Amino acid sequence: MAFKEDHELHKRRFGRNMGLLAVLLTFVGIVFGLTIVKVSNGESIEGFDHTVRYSLEPKEGSQ
Repeated sequence: MAFKEDHELHKRRFGRNMGLLAVLLTFVGIVFGLTIVKVSNGESIEGFDHTVRYSLEPKEGSQ
């Protein structure tokens, strides 16, 4: 028993879904790449959330 050929609408949807997949994978790749660069940069990963950043405070006893 053979399968019926896909309708033209299904072919168009498949093409759109593949396009959306490509866009989403590109976005994930960019976010992943930026994360790797930020982590491997060696600097502090502390965010800028308007709180005290103790790593920037001078050490006690040092002048």
